[in-house]
Amino acid sequence: MHIRRDVKVGLSIAAAVVWIGAVTLLIVHEPDPGAASPGELRDKLAAALTGHDADAFAGLLDYPGSGGDDFAKDYVSVLADRGAHDVRVELGPDAGSPTRATVSGALGDGKPFSYPLAVTSEDGRWTVAFTPPLP
Repeated sequence: MHIRRDVKVGLSIAAAVVWIGAVTLLIVHEPDPGAASPGELRDKLAAALTGHDADAFAGLLDYPGSGGDDFAKDYVSVLADRGAHDVRVELGPDAGSPTRATVSGALGDGKPFSYPLAVTSEDGRWTVAFTPPLP
């Protein structure tokens, strides 16, 4: 009787260890947010906004806390609802070390839009933030 209980406890512990190991591996292999270069950031940001791809957009955000995914979903949903297309991204004032990304394009009714985003860099990864860009 005790052997049977010991086997169940042992299997439960082994299953927990395997589960913790699998979760750890998934976290370790999750890509770092952002892009490897300013040019890659520009291209990925334009593609994410043009394609209304919330996951790709969330991966480029410097967003405080854990709400970045929800923010990205809401943001691209608004772009899609407004019919945003032909999205372009320009980096400045220095394209090699930018502090600002200017997003521009056209809405479904043909009206142009344009707005700046702050560009941030940390540990070699480039992201955008919805804070006023520094000059």
